[in-house]
Amino acid sequence: MVERTTESEIAFMHPFTLNALVGPQPAGTYRLVVDEELIEGLSFTAYKRVATHLEIPAISIATGKRQFLQVTQSDIDHALELDSRT
Repeated sequence: MVERTTESEIAFMHPFTLNALVGPQPAGTYRLVVDEELIEGLSFTAYKRVATHLEIPAISIATGKRQFLQVTQSDIDHALELDSRT
């Protein structure tokens, strides 16, 4: 199975929470990692998402320990929408 991983950065202007988080995270820029696998048997190239991870803490926070928290894209979209409203 062919897999690919893409990384992007998302920014929160205010502290935020997600269902997968115990408590709020501070505002900042975070790395979002998406794993996808190739859908075979199609006449065109297409991938399906198999996992989405948010790296915590924020990129700007210097620490020796980083965690990848499995999240859903809808949770991320909702948190970013709420952040843009405040």
